[in-house]
Amino acid sequence: MDYGPLDEEPFERPQRGVFITAEGNFGWDNASLSFYDPAAKTVENEVFIRANAMKLGDVAQSMTIHKGKGYVVVNNSGVVYQIDPDTFYVTGFITGVVSPRHIHFPNDTTAYITDLYDPHITVLDSRNNRIRGRISTNGHKSTEQMVQWGNEVFVNCWSYDDKILVIDAAKGELVDSIQVGPQPSSLALDRNGKLWTITDGRTEGIPAALYRIDAATRRIERTFAFAQGDHPSSVSINGTRDTIYFINRDVWRMRVDADALPTTPFLPYSKTTYYEVAVDPFTSEVYVADAIDYVQHGVIYRFSARGAALDTLRVGITPGSFCFKPQKIW
Repeated sequence: MDYGPLDEEPFERPQRGVFITAEGNFGWDNASLSFYDPAAKTVENEVFIRANAMKLGDVAQSMTIHKGKGYVVVNNSGVVYQIDPDTFYVTGFITGVVSPRHIHFPNDTTAYITDLYDPHITVLDSRNNRIRGRISTNGHKSTEQMVQWGNEVFVNCWSYDDKILVIDAAKGELVDSIQVGPQPSSLALDRNGKLWTITDGRTEGIPAALYRIDAATRRIERTFAFAQGDHPSSVSINGTRDTIYFINRDVWRMRVDADALPTTPFLPYSKTTYYEVAVDPFTSEVYVADAIDYVQHGVIYRFSARGAALDTLRVGITPGSFCFKPQKIW
């Protein structure tokens, strides 16, 4: 173990690639950030601590790239780091949030940050990273992912909740909510303006379900029920936004115009702990995170859009989210 002071390590990675946030273990301060180059099939682990000579913190929840800047959300540390996606160097900090989960940019000067414990969405001036205000969520805590349709931002409420909130980005206020099943775990928006969310089936007596919601009318169009005892999660969508992916022990995929749940898995379960699935918006290649036992370093499996195995790589502990970096960012 090297207990001495760390040195900053210079990086320059202008190429397209994939950032992988690893949550680490709650309370252990061992979250990490990896960068994967799919063309070269190489991965650099622990790039945050190596580039900045300081730890990332406790529970890296998500990452987003907006207008040439990367934003790494570290949940239990209560901080969002702004980094240079090419050098991984910290260029700014966002604090003053309780337990941040995801960041979304409804326009070029504004950012929204959701929160696990605070019944507000933090509104940020993205030009200077200063908090401009907060949007009350009417008592709903555990706001999570965000997708946008026109001026409306949809937010799922996960922990012990059953709502999709509707935020009017022009007014900066909560205007509506959509009730679904207990604990909707993620959100995706397809090419037809339909929202997709999935509930986890962990509330006794209420089976999990996949929902398709019309963003314009805010009405649930279809409810696809799972068998009792199923615990699906992690809805993602491909680059052309016509196929969704989700985890239910196996990894499944489904056309957005389908009338029923698929019966044959896309990637069958093989003694792994599928923790997260994401699809590269530029290539529609599929990335699956395997948390293994949540203690040792996790594994990422990369597949083609047709399901052919392309690569396997080791990353940090409990890999939980992916951020796809384009060739040029601005």
